[in-house]
Amino acid sequence: MRRLSAPSGMTRDHWWWRPGWRKGRSFYTWHITFSSSNPIRQIVSSYAPIISGINTLDPVGIDGVHLTLQGIGFTDEVSSADIKKIVASTVPRCTQLEPIKARMDEPRIDEEAVHMNVHPVEQITHVKLALRNGIGDVWGHENIPETMDRFRPHITLAYSNGVAPIERIDAAIKECSLPADDVLISSVSLIDLNRDRGRYEWTEVAMVALGRRRVDAW
Repeated sequence: MRRLSAPSGMTRDHWWWRPGWRKGRSFYTWHITFSSSNPIRQIVSSYAPIISGINTLDPVGIDGVHLTLQGIGFTDEVSSADIKKIVASTVPRCTQLEPIKARMDEPRIDEEAVHMNVHPVEQITHVKLALRNGIGDVWGHENIPETMDRFRPHITLAYSNGVAPIERIDAAIKECSLPADDVLISSVSLIDLNRDRGRYEWTEVAMVALGRRRVDAW
């Protein structure tokens, strides 16, 4: 399916069906999730009044905030046995990495979302590389999905559901000040991700800690 286009300076609907996606289909992917993070909760709460007042934005609640790291594949194409092997291979790689004290940039608006870039990029990139190598251990490094190109760690506060002037939304978002606390990233989650209901929802399949040998899996 072709990427939707938007008039210059305007948002477009984020929820169009990307290639391979369809109703009822879900996807295995590694994310950092933040449902227990108080600094992220403060950020979401700070921007919620402004975002909820813009009818072309779908706010992301604390349970939906995530940092996308590395996709694996659609759940109807990847076996449970391979998922378990990938998790097992990922654990020792993640134990070699330290938890990350992350910070967020001020929110920005693009054609499909209100997002915040996350730093330090280099440390987060090392996590992504560990996850990719865990997949490569099982499938071969020539078969790792996706690439490192254009990896930009970010979280999203809202997704666009229609057409609106980017400049107007940007001006509204800038009325709010960003809480300054660091955000601790101490684990990564393998999730079963679905988007049937116009939002990202998931079930956690496994959680792997950074810096220590711990895995919580089904």
